[in-house]
Amino acid sequence: MKYIFLTATLICTIALSSYAQQAPPPNTPVSFSLADCIKYAYEHQDSVVNAGLDVKSAGYKVKETIGTGLPQVNGTVSFQDYLKTPASLSPAFKKDPPDKVNFLNPVNIDKNAPVQQLPFGALKYNNTFGLQASQLLFSGTFIVGLQAAKTYKELYQRSLTRSKIQTNVTVTKAYYQVLVNNEQLKLLDANINQLKQQLDQTTQQNKQGLVEKIDVDRLDVQYNNLTTNRENVARSLTLNYQLLKFQMGMPIQQDLELTDKLENINLDQQYDLNPADTSFYTKRIEYNLLETNLKLNQLDVKSKKAEFLPTLNFNAGYATVFQENLTKFLYRNDYPNSYIGLSLNVPIFNGFQRSYQLKESKINVQKSQNDLANVKNALNLEASSARISYFNSRQSLNNQKRSRELAQEVLRVSKIKYSQGVGSSIEVTQAQTDLENADNQYIQALYNALISKVDLDKAYARIN
Repeated sequence: MKYIFLTATLICTIALSSYAQQAPPPNTPVSFSLADCIKYAYEHQDSVVNAGLDVKSAGYKVKETIGTGLPQVNGTVSFQDYLKTPASLSPAFKKDPPDKVNFLNPVNIDKNAPVQQLPFGALKYNNTFGLQASQLLFSGTFIVGLQAAKTYKELYQRSLTRSKIQTNVTVTKAYYQVLVNNEQLKLLDANINQLKQQLDQTTQQNKQGLVEKIDVDRLDVQYNNLTTNRENVARSLTLNYQLLKFQMGMPIQQDLELTDKLENINLDQQYDLNPADTSFYTKRIEYNLLETNLKLNQLDVKSKKAEFLPTLNFNAGYATVFQENLTKFLYRNDYPNSYIGLSLNVPIFNGFQRSYQLKESKINVQKSQNDLANVKNALNLEASSARISYFNSRQSLNNQKRSRELAQEVLRVSKIKYSQGVGSSIEVTQAQTDLENADNQYIQALYNALISKVDLDKAYARIN
């Protein structure tokens, strides 16, 4: 026994040691692509997780509804100790000889005499064990309820899909925001390095008396502003990383590295989208949810109609009764009884309530149909707006790329002219400012293009 215990302890120690080697430390950075972030969000984002739990709950609701059509069995146990036993009463009979009295003949009842208490009554102790069972044989509302329960589960499954799509969109936009911020930092670092070299060179020329002190001051001001801007963007990047992790359902303390690159995102993709084709709206989850809601309202109408039909149940019961005046004799004899039967419930009149309820349900169906027509127009409008915004943002991005290239060229030429003495430092400073503005406009155009691409994919139900 001792060796068995030592062996088990050794195995557990090795297993725990192996697990400790495999499990990464809490602060170990993780490298995620956009697809990894979306997958992580599907598993950890609270809204998606709760929507998944709603689907499970809806599944139990279906089983609950099915259970109402299965046999219902209940057991009962009752015990009474009559502190004062109830009396047994009987009408008074005519005073005939006992052998001539017929208790079943109403002629022998003396209607003018008060009732009489019989010499026997209920026994002091009464213990009953009973078992009742019932089975639904026919119910229109139960049949419709089964259909509604399955549609109810379908509604929550589509709600889960909507939560995933919304999470996909928010995570993708947050991911792109981080990529754009990183690109902005790269441009700022390039400008800062370039400006630092120019500042050092101009400072050296000032010491040699080749340029004025004001030229150095202008560059110094630009350098300080650019450095401050870089620090602000870096802080914003930290916040955007936290926002991305929040959208993913990841602890914001976790270190996260992104593996996707901006250059790998194809913004020049030509979408084959025909503005005249509006059938895409049937794939939108918002439209599907309203379709399911319409189906539920239609089933509600069927349920209200089914309430006009009768319901039929089978009933059965068995009970054993123990009665005595003394507890020591209570369980000496039992008095069983049992029954089987059918119960038919026929609705006849309830003040027209069922009729009015049916009319209310039909109105809800009409409202759902109106909602479907309205959301169809809204989704078409959204898609048209997203398509135009996407094409405009692509055009703007291409223009800003060209403007940035021109600003770089202007700065290069201005530096050459200044170094050759045919240009002024003001021209160089202005060219540097124009390049910074071009960079900012390029970054904004890049972000707008990425976001409009996500909105376009969402509008045309391309996000699964």
